[in-house]
Amino acid sequence: MGKSNTNGEKLYYSISEVSRITGLEPYVLRYWEKEFPLLRPKKNRGGNRVYTSRDIDVINQINHLRTKEKLTIAGARTKLMMRKAGEGKRNLMASAKARTLIGQMKKDIEHLLKLFS
Repeated sequence: MGKSNTNGEKLYYSISEVSRITGLEPYVLRYWEKEFPLLRPKKNRGGNRVYTSRDIDVINQINHLRTKEKLTIAGARTKLMMRKAGEGKRNLMASAKARTLIGQMKKDIEHLLKLFS
């Protein structure tokens, strides 16, 4: 259906492709869009849904929570949102550590430049 990236992996998938990949009916995917804020596929000019691999990951997570962990829609939504919040916190911490390291490296380089000038 859509474009491919440099790895040959597709960038966009139609709802029928996602249905085949996940084993879920299209009506389930459309319903989950209404129930899960993290699942928001874009629509193309024709109004058809276009899913990314990230969307498919979210669908698989929801499916796991519903089938394996036996959570309700509300329970799965809550658990997904908590995971997302945790990821955001981890990303923020990693970003802060990276900025600290970069700052330290700049200081070290400035110090070395002073030594050799």
